[in-house]
Amino acid sequence: MLTLYSYPDLFGVADNNAFGLKVYAFMRLCGLDFEHRHILDTSRAPRGQLPYLSDGDETIGDSDAIIAYLKDKYDLRIDRALSQGQANLDFLVRRTLDDLYWPMSYSRWRDDRYWPAFRDAVLREHADVTTSDLEAAREYNRQRYHFQGIGRYEPDQVYARGIGDLRVVADLLGDSGFVFGPEPATIDAAIYGFVANIYFYEIDTPLKAYVMSRAELVRHCRAMHERIASA
Repeated sequence: MLTLYSYPDLFGVADNNAFGLKVYAFMRLCGLDFEHRHILDTSRAPRGQLPYLSDGDETIGDSDAIIAYLKDKYDLRIDRALSQGQANLDFLVRRTLDDLYWPMSYSRWRDDRYWPAFRDAVLREHADVTTSDLEAAREYNRQRYHFQGIGRYEPDQVYARGIGDLRVVADLLGDSGFVFGPEPATIDAAIYGFVANIYFYEIDTPLKAYVMSRAELVRHCRAMHERIASA
């Protein structure tokens, strides 16, 4: 059986990491039969990163690589009707969301204003996670932010960057349906993976304030959440 390994759920969202939630949403939309295992240990993951997928003897890491593998292996037709221009837009949006990851992650692990709420929520919902586990992860992430570069900016500059990413995505969404029409495509799973990890969180960061200010993002997120729950 297909098995998706990703981070634990939080605030009613199936994965508290945007990339894992993107894959989860994609697999649900495609009607795939799979097991979803929540883990923290990345030692067996390709390149030491989650999510990853196990399919018999195959192990695939990286969210985009997982989706590409599933499309090819199982002849999934979710994006078959896309034009070349739409496929290019899908690619550009996914790269924009990759950039959004850093401000979103920063708001949880680095910003002292929001870290306690995130830490306490994880400890409350997952008894097997310890405070020392989270402190170690926080230090690891602090170093990542520094070497990636975003950790060298002031918080307001970090969030301005994330809000810029969210603005572009919001401007793509209309008042109804999904990005390319009445049925969701892979791009919708990708957007949901990120926006749901802001919208449903009971942590009032500048990113959440912006999401709440854009009806397009809220409508799309809730529509995807309902579609995935019923898939």
